[in-house]
Amino acid sequence: MAEELYLTSEGAERLRAELDELRGPGRVEMAERLRSAIEGGDLSENADYIKAKEDQGFLEGRIQELKYLLEHSKIIDSNNGKHETVDMGARVTIQEADDPPDTYMVVGAKEANPQNGFISNESPIGKVLMGKKEGDVVVAQTPSGEIQLKVIKIE
Repeated sequence: MAEELYLTSEGAERLRAELDELRGPGRVEMAERLRSAIEGGDLSENADYIKAKEDQGFLEGRIQELKYLLEHSKIIDSNNGKHETVDMGARVTIQEADDPPDTYMVVGAKEANPQNGFISNESPIGKVLMGKKEGDVVVAQTPSGEIQLKVIKIE
């Protein structure tokens, strides 16, 4: 079964901008690097040419990855009002024991960044939160051990 991909509309826009940059100026710069390296002579022993060809492969690979993500991702609306349960695009405030509450937006794995408030629906915490309501208590198995979290608020 294929992995379901999710992006927020903001995340999709960032990826579109990166794709446009790579397809336009990125490819132009790469062509100039290759042209310059070819002018350097014997290609079999030309380190600049070999490096430019490797970089070109990475650039084209990233372009293909971005195109795939944009074509196959489900866009989640993060601003569609109150959520009754934790689901994609919901902003959820959780609390562990007496620690201060933390608020996260539930996003797909490609946008996850817990330090900046984005948690993946595929992460140990994200998985156990999906479908829960305000007041529910969940237990998540994390790399650092088992933690108990209370769902304080869902937006």
